[in-house]
Amino acid sequence: MKSRAEEEMALLLRANGIRYQREVRFHPTRRWRFDFVILPLERRIALEVEGGLYVSGRHTRGKGFEGDLEKYNQAVLAGWRVLRYSPKQITSAPEDILSLIGVKKEPLLKQMK
Repeated sequence: MKSRAEEEMALLLRANGIRYQREVRFHPTRRWRFDFVILPLERRIALEVEGGLYVSGRHTRGKGFEGDLEKYNQAVLAGWRVLRYSPKQITSAPEDILSLIGVKKEPLLKQMK
């Protein structure tokens, strides 16, 4: 089941004509997946939606946090640019997300609210 924040990220990308793929496995032996990969895959831009920030979710507790660090470091070594966003960032600053993935237009904000 996808989180609300992941669905908001998908809406932002679709509304702005950005092609993406979800749950992309990037490591040859580990089961690590990115929440979103911007297409074409050769661009190697991954988007991660970090949930549970204020409720002691998996990403903010010791073991989960260290696992994420390992995942992101391996992704960078494999040539990926990993952009990480909180749910609040997706809705409050969508233009920042679009800018970092190379979209040069104003986001369609009315569909996000």
